[in-house]
Amino acid sequence: MFGDEDRLIERLRERDEAAFNQLVRAYQAAVFRQLLRVLGDAAEAEDLAQEVFVTVFKSIESFRGDSRLSTWIHRIAQNHARNRLKYHGRHKRRGDTPLEDTTEETVAAPHTGSRVPRPDHQIEAEQAEANIRIAIAELDDEQRMLIVLRDLENLSYEDIQERTGLPSGTVKSRLHRARLALHERFRALNEGKT
Repeated sequence: MFGDEDRLIERLRERDEAAFNQLVRAYQAAVFRQLLRVLGDAAEAEDLAQEVFVTVFKSIESFRGDSRLSTWIHRIAQNHARNRLKYHGRHKRRGDTPLEDTTEETVAAPHTGSRVPRPDHQIEAEQAEANIRIAIAELDDEQRMLIVLRDLENLSYEDIQERTGLPSGTVKSRLHRARLALHERFRALNEGKT
């Protein structure tokens, strides 16, 4: 992401505030998205993202360069998210994450010539989206993290292995089990078996 990542790291180690601002601008959106997908709450993700960058700044001396800086930052974010989830308990309460509001583009769809979904289909789609969010939130911490990294962040198995420290085969087998658990929970929610 940076032309000279080594120089940025050096400046961060010198406690250069401009370097810190550059780092935040470069990574804040990705870190926020990662935290939002894990936590399901925008305000909490925003607060935690700030904590992540403070940790990065305070801990930059411990960055050994064994991985890319971005990988190290995302690993810190992952650890913060895991700790926050443990703090809140193993399962989020149902209904914590509101469905996204209808955007102006959706309302304006008839003027663009695109088809507007039937209200009953839209309600079904919104319920399915809510159920998938609930199902993801109810996975155990590791399963949720693997689903987020692979299926929502679209990271490669190698990147997941680098971020989690798990061997490649372990990532694949645990991700498979996480997907099965997600599918079962989603199906139960759709059938009304809570």
